[in-house]
Amino acid sequence: MFTKEFFEVLKHIITSWQVIAVSIALVLYLKIVSYAARSYHRPREKRIRIRRKKAELAPASIPEEAESGSNTNDELGLEEA
Repeated sequence: MFTKEFFEVLKHIITSWQVIAVSIALVLYLKIVSYAARSYHRPREKRIRIRRKKAELAPASIPEEAESGSNTNDELGLEEA
């Protein structure tokens, strides 16, 4: 199915310096990216502190007027049609 010429051309392509250089560059790039991805992490203490702060701020963020159910139209001076 494949001729001898095809394998010769394929051998020349694979052994060319451009293909080898690009292959080495890709391998180095992937190694650097995977190293950076493995080494990057947040300290665990900050996550716990952030969660605690969010839990403390959530109930305090609701205004007292909204809880009492007062009509805000009166405060804004709006008239109902």
